[in-house]
Order: sequence, then C-alpha cells, then structure tokens
Amino acid sequence: MGIKNKTLRWILPSCLKPSITHKMDSRIHVTIHSSNSRISLFDISDPASPLCLSDLSNSKLSSNLHVFTHSELKLITSDFSSVNFLGEGGFGPVHKGFVDDKCRPGLAPQPVAVKLLDPDGDQGHREWLTEVVFLGQLKHPHLVKLVGYCCEDEHRLLVYEYMARGNLENHLFRRYTLLAWETRIKIALGAARGLAFLHGEEKPVIYRDFKTSNILLDSDYNAKLSDFGLAKDGPEGDETHVSTRIMGTHGYAAPEYVMTGHLTTKNDVYSFGVVLLELLTGRRATDKKRPPREQNLADWAKPYLKDHHKLDSITDQRLEGQYSCEGARRVAALAHQCLSHSPKTRPAMSHVVKILELIAQLRDAPFVYIAPAQGRADNEHKEDEEEDEDKGKAKKETGRKQRRKGGYRHKHPIPIRAHGVYTDTHLYRAFKNEIIGVRIEGR
Repeated sequence: MGIKNKTLRWILPSCLKPSITHKMDSRIHVTIHSSNSRISLFDISDPASPLCLSDLSNSKLSSNLHVFTHSELKLITSDFSSVNFLGEGGFGPVHKGFVDDKCRPGLAPQPVAVKLLDPDGDQGHREWLTEVVFLGQLKHPHLVKLVGYCCEDEHRLLVYEYMARGNLENHLFRRYTLLAWETRIKIALGAARGLAFLHGEEKPVIYRDFKTSNILLDSDYNAKLSDFGLAKDGPEGDETHVSTRIMGTHGYAAPEYVMTGHLTTKNDVYSFGVVLLELLTGRRATDKKRPPREQNLADWAKPYLKDHHKLDSITDQRLEGQYSCEGARRVAALAHQCLSHSPKTRPAMSHVVKILELIAQLRDAPFVYIAPAQGRADNEHKEDEEEDEDKGKAKKETGRKQRRKGGYRHKHPIPIRAHGVYTDTHLYRAFKNEIIGVRIEGR
C-alpha cells in the first residue's frame, strides 16, 4: 500500500466521519492507572466500552488540560474569523485566539492556536483523541503545549500554545525569507531533542509523521513538535516493532515501513534525516516540479553526502556561502547515517542530539571569494608587473655599483706570462723595439 502525498487516515469503522453525529456520545474505555503511570493508547479500547470520554477528566489528564465549550472557543477566536486564520493541515483549520482567567480560573493570559477537526479532512476522532492522550501527559520544552480541548456534540477542537513564527516549512521554502545557517542548526537540534525525549520514555513514543510542517517555531526560533495525531506507542519488552497500517507523508516515511508496516523508533530517525537534507539543500522532500531524478530528495542527494568535494553543489545556494564548511560536512554525514536503508545502522536520536550539539558549537569562518571588477583586476595586474620590473632594474644597478667599487676584473688582473703570447697586441708589445729597428735598416 503506497503513501499519499497528504497524511493518510486510519481506516477504522468506529473513527470515521459518519460516526461523528450531531448527538455523538463517544464511549471510550480508559484504564485508570496510578498517578505515576502514563495512559497509553493501548489502554483505550473500543468505543462500545462502558465509560464515556468524559471519564478522561478522572485520569491524569484532568490536572494538565482545560476542557472548553464550543461557544467559548468561538468567542475567543471571534467566531473563527478569517482575520484570525493561521493555516490549515490534514486535521483542519487553525485560528488564533486569546485566553485568560476570565475564560478559565487560573489560566494565565496568553495567545492560543485553536485547531478544528474538519469532518471532510484526512483525520478523524481517533487522531483527535491521540493528541489529547499524548500531549495531555507529555511535557518537554521541544513539544508544543496542549492547553486544552473541546469535545461537544460533533465538535472536536484542540487548544495549543501560540507559536509566533508558524511552521518550519513556510520559513524554509518561501522565496522572501531566508533562514541563516546557525538558525537551521538550532531548529534541527531542538527538533532532535523533542524526538529523543519521545523515544526515551518508559513507554517509547513513535512520532510517525516527522516533517517540516509539523515543526513549529516560537519568536526565538525554538523548535517544538506538533500534530501527534499519528503518534504510536512503541514496542515494549521483547517486541521488536509495532505492526500498523501504513500512514505518514510521502518522501519522509522510511522504506522498510512502507514495505512492511513494521513501525520502530528508527522510522522517525529516517524522517529526521530527510528534514536534515531539506535544511541543508533548501529543497522539499518531494517536488514534482523538478526533473524526474531530482523529485525525491533523499534518492537524489544521498550520493553527494559522502563526497565533500560535491557537497557545495547541493547546499542551499541562497546561503551564498555563509555557512560553516565543517558544519555542512558533518550535517551531510549525519543525514547519510539517518537515511541508511538498514534501520539497525541508523543512530539513536540521543546520539543525533550529541552530534548536533557539537555542530552548533562550530565557529569556523566560511571562505567567501569576492571577484574584483575586470578593470580593477587589470590595473592591479599591470601595477604588479611594473613593480617587478622596477625591482629588477634596481637590482641590476646595485650590481653595477658594486663592481665599480671593486669588481673581480680590477682586483685580480690576469697575469701575462713570459712564455705565453695570446694576442696580436701582446705580440706587438713584446717585439716592438725589434720591429722598429728592422724598419730603419730597411730604409
């Protein structure tokens, strides 16, 4: 079964849209644990169980979440006005609102993001419940905070903390924005810490839909994971994997999961490797607008990752060389490990965090070559030649002066030996008197 471009839905009869009626009374059994134990999705059975959803308020979730009415959420979002519209995903539209202690006693004044379940969307009641169960209990600086929820008649809403900068996808792929290299590493590190926390839980959590659109950013570009509708409790004990229906987003899902449906934490590691590539290259995980061989980012980029001589050709050109060369090489090597076809050879997310922490500390200055203007380059070259010529003339003149003061020719004259006559001049000098006498006698 293939994976669609959009997030797929669970195909469970009890969770589909038709079951969400105007007078819906979803009955979901929740096993009540001790205060130190986390409620798992395994503890939630068929909706035909005797306990109602309202019994969630008797569990550990009651101390962490606020239960809102639909009318209250309409009020704080100005009736879900288009002015407060933030965006839309597979779950449904998201609107901005504002809550304080007037809305709920003890609730700190804060902006919030209210997400509505779209009856015609890709997700349903089951995904909504999954978010409530996981985010109602899991607390970490790099997981988005769930403030509360609404379950009233057919309405299913979630109330999150407001993230001022939206999601990573919008920042990374918009033409008029550019994320600096240091910011990209900061975001990658924050997201990695969030995944490492989930995988390190006593009951491991597999995120299953890690992608740029699910990474939210606050005003300081701190990354937080959101949208836990597809999250799944990981294998426990001697189990090696969890068998599930194939769900996720095309381009991010690990190949072994697509082929078998076997889910492990290493599937998240593969998805993280794809996001690392997106941060490194500035390209989307899948892009149908590119040539056929370049449409799948992981397949196209992987051969370049181990050759640092070719790395510049795939690094985001919008950075214009303003990045750590050593950092880029290490990010490429880490992405290559995460994208290994063998799940066993992929690193654990705790190890990924350590590597990214080291990369974040790198401060090697990027090499930036600025080509001079042609006229200026020619003038500089001409000036260099003239300077070399002047130096050569000065050197020759110095040599002449030294020879005039006392060169080898004057200091050590060649002696003329008596028995050696070498030129006509010497011959004339030697026999001058005899030659003159012969001429006089001849007259």
